[in-house]
Amino acid sequence: MSIEWTAPAICLAIRPMGDADLHVTLLTEAHGRHAGLARGGQSRRQVALWQPGNLLEARWVARLPDQLGAYTAEPVHQAAAFAMEDPLALAVLSAATAMADAALPEREPHPAVFHALVGVVRDLARGGAAGVAPYLRWEALLLAELGYGLDLAACAVTGAREGLTHVSPRSGRAVSAGAAAPYAERLFPLPAFLRDKDAPSGPAEWAQALAITGHFLERDAFGQQHRPLPPARERLQDRVAALALAAPIT
Repeated sequence: MSIEWTAPAICLAIRPMGDADLHVTLLTEAHGRHAGLARGGQSRRQVALWQPGNLLEARWVARLPDQLGAYTAEPVHQAAAFAMEDPLALAVLSAATAMADAALPEREPHPAVFHALVGVVRDLARGGAAGVAPYLRWEALLLAELGYGLDLAACAVTGAREGLTHVSPRSGRAVSAGAAAPYAERLFPLPAFLRDKDAPSGPAEWAQALAITGHFLERDAFGQQHRPLPPARERLQDRVAALALAAPIT
């Protein structure tokens, strides 16, 4: 008698086990962040399959629910191979998988996080620039799912829902231009695309959003566990900062 499930999944992380196998961590809608053993995962035939960022149709089998179990899978979209040709896409994909692997509790379903991350991976097929804004909105969603959500709907001071230009680093709430004016240097600038998915964005706005989500992820989600943000996330922030510096002034 065995326990098994089959589900669409995103590969989050791999590490060698012995000379041939891989310890694989996947993210699924119903089973959350879930680990298993891919037998022969280091072989030439399988190595391209088990890459962080790939979308898979995965099957997990174990004798008991709390065992590591074994994975097999079929490819759906091998995003990792496409990202290798685009440094920004690779940076986003690496940050996304590292953040999901580090932040999400094991075997705890977070369907919204899963579906939004699938969307990020698919957006990256159009190039790195197409995936940055969706990824940053995914980070804001991740904060909310972990219980540390930002409140960008209305001004924390006046209650106004228009003219929101800043975010408080203490509360994570939006602040309107008028209320922010005396304290602007102590607040985060709020890029419009974090509230409106149709708002345009570029490296400067991405850098602003990374500062906001990074602050609260580091202070709350990771700080509560006394852990730093994953290095892949720091590398993405450095790459975006460099792009913002290189962008022409308009």
